[in-house]
This record gives sequence, structure tokens and C-alpha cells, in this order.
Amino acid sequence: MKHNREFEIAWQGLKPGLHTFQYDVDNRFMVEHGETETDIKNIEAKVVLKFDKKTNFFLLHFDVDGKMTAACDRCGDDFELGLWDEFDLVIKLAGEDVEEIDDEADVVFIPRSETVLDISRWVYEFVMLSVPLQRIHPDGPDGKPGCNPEALRLLNQLSEPDETPKNDIWKGLEALKDDSNNKKRKSK
Repeated sequence: MKHNREFEIAWQGLKPGLHTFQYDVDNRFMVEHGETETDIKNIEAKVVLKFDKKTNFFLLHFDVDGKMTAACDRCGDDFELGLWDEFDLVIKLAGEDVEEIDDEADVVFIPRSETVLDISRWVYEFVMLSVPLQRIHPDGPDGKPGCNPEALRLLNQLSEPDETPKNDIWKGLEALKDDSNNKKRKSK
């Protein structure tokens, strides 16, 4: 992973209060931080960080907005997928025994001796979390699916029930079942 000072915040030099930072994220950044998915391409995201410095902790609010090229889960064709999400993170200042404190889901502990906060890992994670799990072409203005019509036709053809007669080896058992039910009714 390449070290990038752009994502470092020297928090000790900041005055208490709200500070805004903006970061542009592209494929290069994602690959440098471990992105290996081949179906995610051409990421162009803007991450706006609102950094609220308090006395013993920081409130971070990340807004992710952007787009990427992804393969449609339904038809397989590439399309432009919008990215959008918001994430909150609390960073608390702790003593030098910070290794003994377990981080919680949205609370991170750092030692007071740290003078710089590297947020590149969180930017990467939040951009990846803003990618929808289900990636399907949006519907067109006419309400029809935006997927490849030929692929949809083939999918519909494959989903139709098979009309060939089945060699049902269990057919005789159904007759026995019906016969045993009739015997039970007669005996009552």
C-alpha cells in the first residue's frame, strides 16, 4: 500500500469545531488499498469529510457520492452505477495503553501521542460499502428494464417450465396412498 499524505489530518493543529475536507477517489486509489474485484471499474467518487474536533474525541461524518462501471447481475452488460452513502465514526483519544482497548464498530481509539490521523483506510472501506450488493440496470423512462433485451429473452426462455413428460417413478405410490386413505375412512 502506497503512503499518501493527502489523507492525513494533522489534528493537533486544528482549532476545535467543524472542519470540512474533500477527497477524490479513483481506480488508482482503490487498487493501492487492496481492491481486486474485476467487475468494479472506473470508480469516480467524491468523499466529503466533516471533521468535528472536540476536546477528547472527534466526530467524523463521511458523505460518499460518485459513480462506477459495473457488470449487471441480470444480463451481464456493463452500466454506470451510482454510489451514495453516509457514514459516521467517533475517534476517542486514549492513553498509551490504547492497544488494550478493543475498537467498537463505529468508535476508534487512538493514543494522544498520535499527531496525525490517516483516514485513507476508512475512505476505502466507506467507498466499498457504498457499492450496492445488487447491481442491476435501472429501468428506462418508459418503465421497461434497462437490461440487454436479448439476454432478458433468453432468461425468460430458460425460466419457462419444461413441457416434456416426466418418467414419474413415484406414480404408483400415489395410488397406494389414495388406497390406504380410503381403507382408513371405511374402517371408521
